[in-house]
Formats: sequence, C-alpha cells, structure tokens
Amino acid sequence: MKTVKKLSDQRISALTASTSLIVMALVAFFAYGFIHGRLVVQDNPALTFQNILASVNLFKAELLGWLIILICDVIAAWALYIVLAPIHKGLSLFGAWLRLIYSAMLGIAILNLVFVLLLSKNIPYLSSFDASQIQALMMVSLEAFQSIWSIGLIIFGGHLLIVGYLALRSGNIPRIISILVLLGGIGYISIHLCNIFLPDYSKWISTLTLIFTLPMTLGELGLAIWLLFKNPARESVS
Repeated sequence: MKTVKKLSDQRISALTASTSLIVMALVAFFAYGFIHGRLVVQDNPALTFQNILASVNLFKAELLGWLIILICDVIAAWALYIVLAPIHKGLSLFGAWLRLIYSAMLGIAILNLVFVLLLSKNIPYLSSFDASQIQALMMVSLEAFQSIWSIGLIIFGGHLLIVGYLALRSGNIPRIISILVLLGGIGYISIHLCNIFLPDYSKWISTLTLIFTLPMTLGELGLAIWLLFKNPARESVS
C-alpha cells in the first residue's frame, strides 16, 4: 500500500513538474521573446520609453508573465525534487535549492520592471525630472533586470547540471534528454558568465548562444514532455 502511494505521489509530482515547465516555456516565449523584444530597444532610451508609454497594457502583460514564470519556477523546484529524490536525495535537494535561489534572484529582477511601470505613470514626484532623466532611469532599471536575471541564470545552469546528472543516473530517462539538459546547464553558465565578465566579446557570446540555443531550449522542454507520460524514479540509487 505504501509503495502504491509512493508511486502515486511520484506521478503527481512528475505531472506537476511537467505542467510547470511547459507553462513556463510558453509564457517566457510570450513575455520575453515577444513583448520584451518588441518594446525594449537596446541603446535607445527615447524609443524604448515611447514604446512602453504607447503600450503600457502590453508591458503589464509582460510583468504578469514574469510573475507566472516565477511561481512556476518555485513549483518546478519542489516537484523535480520529489521526482528525482529516489535517485539521490541529497543531490536532488541541492538542485531544488539552486532553483529556489535562482527564483529569488528572478523576483528581485522583476522588481526593476515594477519600477519601470511606475516611471511610465504620471506620478507627481516625477515632475521634477525631465524626459531624458526619466528615460535614463527606465533604461537603468531595464538593464538591472537583465543583469540580475543573467546572474541568476548562472545558478539556474547549476540546477540543470544536477538535474541532467540525476537523469543520466536514473536509467529510465532517455539519454538524449539527459544530455540535452546537461548541455543546457553548461550553456547557461558559460553564456551568462561571459555576459558578466566579458561583455565586450559580443561575437564570442553570440557564437556560444548559437551553439547552446538548441539544448537550452529542448533540454527542459524535452524532459517536461517526457514527464507527462513516464515516471523517472525507477529504483532508489542512494
């Protein structure tokens, strides 16, 4: 009876993790890939400011999207821990904590988007600032969002390395998915370390991004789709 309940809990956790990861991927494509890329113009504060003022509701939708992503990240951290704990409880817990730390950093980054939203409103105390100053403040906040998120993604990459390693050890998750997750983790770490410490090497960063785009995209998504149908925890290894 206990074994049946344990298997049932594992299945629920697998479905929860899968749903969270898939929702997160879809919302991220909408919030960051579509809205953020459309509104924010790099090195052009005036145009970015005009875009956000003209599409405040769209920017609010992006902000809502990031909040959904944050919630899904927390849920995924817990669910993946339950799913992978039978393989190695200690490593699974460590991986969950890394994802929660990343989630906390994402939450801090999102606060900068809230500040951008405030700057787009006619708040009385902003009347002492001219348009160029408000635009500069907005771009600083957007850069702070990007920088804090980028640091968080290094930690997220560490989480993926642990998930990929445990997936390889499971003996049940397809090796191609496990390898993609591992490569995705390496990609996140290498790209965002370069973003922070070697920002002038943009061509090199672009090359790394091109190389790792596929595993970073398909790693977790492939795991999520597989979790819809299978339970990765076969036997307890440790």
